[in-house]
Amino acid sequence: MIGGIVMSQSNLEKQEAKLKALNQKIKDEKNKIEQRLGKQIISQANLDYANLSNDQIKILAKQFSEFLKVKSVDH
Repeated sequence: MIGGIVMSQSNLEKQEAKLKALNQKIKDEKNKIEQRLGKQIISQANLDYANLSNDQIKILAKQFSEFLKVKSVDH
């Protein structure tokens, strides 16, 4: 019986490792999308990286979010 418990624990640990790796992969992909989206917004809006403070980024993100909310209501 102990051998079965050890085997089950080993399988559980392997599944947990796979889940952890999958969650990291999802997190990495989200980060890539966020970076590409941000880069495209900055590029399309002709914004200057040097002049973007954290406060300005927050304001722009809020304005962009509100714009998208209005656009989704219009459809």
